[in-house]
Amino acid sequence: MSASDDPLVALAQRVRVLAEELADLALDRLFDATERGAGDPKVKSAEERRLTRAARALEKAAADLEALGPLED
Repeated sequence: MSASDDPLVALAQRVRVLAEELADLALDRLFDATERGAGDPKVKSAEERRLTRAARALEKAAADLEALGPLED
């Protein structure tokens, strides 16, 4: 079984995609707070920090899944 066929590696890749989406949303909130002036900057900054924390947690989860190695049949 190749690494690309491993269900844990596939799951880790999907988790990384979600982490990237969260990171994009975090950047969006940061721009809202600074550049765009959309909404309360304190609220938008707090949202950005939460989204960034969630993205990091997903990145860690993906790394943990990959570290488990390929599943054996």
